[in-house]
Amino acid sequence: MNSKTWTRIIALALFVALAIPVRLAAQQHIRYTVTDLGTVGGSWGYGLGINDRGWVAGKASTPGDVDVHAFFWRNGKITDLGTLGGPNSSPSFSPFSEKGDVGGGAETSTPDPNGESFCNDTTGLTCLPVVWHDGMTTVLPTLGGNNGSANQVNNRGQVAGVAETTTLPPPCLGTGVGEPVVWDHGVIQDLHVFPGDLAGVALAINDNGEAAGFSANCSTVHALLWRDGSLTDLGSLGGTAFSLASAINNRGEIAGQSDLAGDTTFDAFLWRKGVMTDLGTLPGDFSSTALGINSKTQIIGVSSDINNNPRAFLWERGTMIDLNNLIAAGSPWFVIEVDAINSTGEIVGGAVDTTTGNTRAVLLTPCDEHHPGVEGCDYSLVDAATVAQSPAPRYVPSGTQRMLQHRLGLRYHMPGPGASRPE
Repeated sequence: MNSKTWTRIIALALFVALAIPVRLAAQQHIRYTVTDLGTVGGSWGYGLGINDRGWVAGKASTPGDVDVHAFFWRNGKITDLGTLGGPNSSPSFSPFSEKGDVGGGAETSTPDPNGESFCNDTTGLTCLPVVWHDGMTTVLPTLGGNNGSANQVNNRGQVAGVAETTTLPPPCLGTGVGEPVVWDHGVIQDLHVFPGDLAGVALAINDNGEAAGFSANCSTVHALLWRDGSLTDLGSLGGTAFSLASAINNRGEIAGQSDLAGDTTFDAFLWRKGVMTDLGTLPGDFSSTALGINSKTQIIGVSSDINNNPRAFLWERGTMIDLNNLIAAGSPWFVIEVDAINSTGEIVGGAVDTTTGNTRAVLLTPCDEHHPGVEGCDYSLVDAATVAQSPAPRYVPSGTQRMLQHRLGLRYHMPGPGASRPE
């Protein structure tokens, strides 16, 4: 046997030896610790956005649980971001800039002339697009209409969102939609809707200025990408009624949800390089919705059974995982929704405290090499068999289910996906 052949054999043996533990490690998953972010005086809240510095934006009830305010959380301190004189405000359901610029919508005390409740179902008050930063609130312009709402803010000072014109969309689309727009350092740009559609919303924008969202007519919703002045319909997973893009990362990868063939249910999707991939659901579930994506193509969202009982998922490397299987055994938290994930894998959303029944804004921190010494972290790995199990049934109050469905509708500024599906 010559030396070259022997060298190849040794190299092959080393490759196999090294590959085996890599494959074994790939079947294991890190754990997460859960932090309650608190409220602004009420009993419930949701974490909605997180940046790479670990700062969080969310919404929470005020004393009495009647009104809802946007909040900003940093280093353990929660700050009420307030309103524009009305009772309610909310940040966007998406990441925000590393400077801490948070987009959202805030109600004024002025009744809407057309009787709309753009940012809330019942108030009938004008709602304006805003950016919060260091305690200051900047109001953004509309396209001549009365209402608007800001969504994701990127690191170039661009903000995706929606603004009304002087012509309202037809009643079949409800309120909360208008023209999808981008504000670039305060200057508004109309992105326009898909041909034949009547209104839409830009929900997300990356640091390259690529925006994602949707536009709709009275029978169809199209998932859209706006890039370099052009508009791309992302297609669907076989359905014809509903497809929507929720989040986009700096690689141009998009997460969202789409009806399947027959339009009786919908699944989360990953769209990249022109191809839409069905992410499926958690075992036994009926539908799923992708709400966030980071630079590592980790996707988070909600998977629900046929009765709309929700649980939060993490999708990575081709596998959808119930996040409740990755938190400490015996934890009082049942995570029902996750909305945003940053580049280090930190996740924000909402979890039910099963000891009280209240839903709280939570931060899920991965117990990995990027987060050493985190209080409450268990740095042991979870094996694939445990991850594949369904968690022990936990009571999720029916009010929490209704709140989640309502919030998903507000996220899209229209009736939520599957609103007419089995209850």
